Amino acid sequence: MVRGDSLIFRDAAIDDAEFILSLRTDPEKSRFLSYVSNDLEAQKAWLARYAQERGQAYFIIEFNGERIGTVRLYDARGDSFCWGSWILKDGRPRHAAMESALMVYAYAVDCLEFRACHFVVSKGNERVIQFHERFGAVQVGETELELLFQLDLSSIQAARRQYTEFLSSSVEVTGLQ
Repeated sequence: MVRGDSLIFRDAAIDDAEFILSLRTDPEKSRFLSYVSNDLEAQKAWLARYAQERGQAYFIIEFNGERIGTVRLYDARGDSFCWGSWILKDGRPRHAAMESALMVYAYAVDCLEFRACHFVVSKGNERVIQFHERFGAVQVGETELELLFQLDLSSIQAARRQYTEFLSSSVEVTGLQ
């Protein structure tokens, strides 16, 4: 479990399949996500495989014991990690996006010792692009459908200092390998 100021990341489990699928198949939220079929058994099977693998972390984001979203860390390349599958449900607390992003960076840098981040954002997803650029992300390439970004350690650290009202320090980690 990764604990921030008001949010908790806990490892996704098979019991979360219906919640995850509801986010990933929501017409508005899935506009910029890779396609997933509305197949609960397939989602459960994916989560069962995930539980047996190493090399990624797929979290359920909780606020006051309620599931409000998902986020995933994966694709380690040397000292750089990728994150995505970041979906927050409607009605979440206003601060959830900022705190959860800062928690990703605190966990990756302070606990996993990464020194950079790389990720993709679907073209046209302007709100998410602007969000990441506020953190100092730099576009380094593009494909037909996606923009490729990088964020170096100094930008991560600067963002963490700038946005302390959303995450006061680091994160507390318990029970994760």
